[in-house]
Amino acid sequence: MRGEQVQSLLMVRYGEIALKGKNRPFFEKKLGHNIKEALGGLGPFNVAFQRGRYFVQVPPQHTYAAMQRLQKVFGIVSLSPVQTAPLELEAICQQAYLLLQEQYTGPGFTFKVAARRANKRFPFTSPEINRRVGEALLADGLETKVDLHHPQVVINIEIREKEAYLFSRSLPGPGGLPVGVTGRGLLLLSGGIDSPVAGWFALKRGVQLEALHFHSPPFTGEGAVNKVLELCRILAAYGGEIILHLVPFAEIQQKLRRSCPEAMLITLMRRAMFRIAEKLARKRGLGVIYTGESLGQVASQTLENLTVTNAVVSLPVLRPLIGFDKAEITAQAQKIGTYAVSIRPFDDCCTLFVPPHPVTRPHAAALEAAEKKLPLPALQEEALEKIETRVMGSAQETYF
Repeated sequence: MRGEQVQSLLMVRYGEIALKGKNRPFFEKKLGHNIKEALGGLGPFNVAFQRGRYFVQVPPQHTYAAMQRLQKVFGIVSLSPVQTAPLELEAICQQAYLLLQEQYTGPGFTFKVAARRANKRFPFTSPEINRRVGEALLADGLETKVDLHHPQVVINIEIREKEAYLFSRSLPGPGGLPVGVTGRGLLLLSGGIDSPVAGWFALKRGVQLEALHFHSPPFTGEGAVNKVLELCRILAAYGGEIILHLVPFAEIQQKLRRSCPEAMLITLMRRAMFRIAEKLARKRGLGVIYTGESLGQVASQTLENLTVTNAVVSLPVLRPLIGFDKAEITAQAQKIGTYAVSIRPFDDCCTLFVPPHPVTRPHAAALEAAEKKLPLPALQEEALEKIETRVMGSAQETYF
């Protein structure tokens, strides 16, 4: 990476991956793959790995876009635009001066030098580098001062095997684990606020997601489906392509409504949804179901309702938001960019036919008796046969 920097250079850091012991190379390789996937379409770029760091070269005109994309790649804790210098103290001082000059605002400007010597063959220790570079900057003509506690800019220097890397800015990444390292799961994705946030947390723990949305035409229109398509695109920016399955659910809802006690309707609907979800997950080789449920938030999310819903499936059901309140979930939705889409005023199937007084403490025997009034297994299989599947977040979205 020596010589003229025709391309911009970004240093990418990870965190939790460093604790993975013998499995660390697997996690590092997957992170490198995900970085390359995230940068697709940004012109010629190069991704190189050097002992705990990734270095990304991109065309200068795409630097900002590359940083935005990398800030959504799980596994990355921070990244910085960097400049390089030969492993010579004078060259390092010269590059440090250029960085300081970029930030300089006038007399009294404060700075600090923070060196990290990963290459122990370099003849100066980190404190010596800090002192010598700091002295050179003070003597270079700018009216500056050193402030070790609250500087206006920090000149960071990393001494590595072949050259030094200097930077003064660090942008946060999302942290977590690279998507794809912990398995595959199925997200029950409504058009509301909660489930996209649950999906985001699943992605953060390295789970590759497919999504399942139940829609009820003609009671729900294209607006409801378009919300879900857009939510998938937003999640795909964090986790790569997402396969979305759209299941028609109106017939099951109508027959449950006509034949079963009104108070049980929401719980019975959710039990039917979970059965369909499990069948699809097993068919797709997905090992877990994710939902956006939060304990006690609505009537269908009491402990009793969650228990009788879980009872109809054998796959694990994970609820990342189980201990969050609505304000916390909303704040996270705003942070990740799904909130504005989720609040668009289009009903989804979960908001249809809501009884005025839904049961909060259902009994399994009563639910099973109500379900026997209908040919639910056949209805569920019919819904599965009518699934429409789309690949979201790719350069050219497809459906089949």
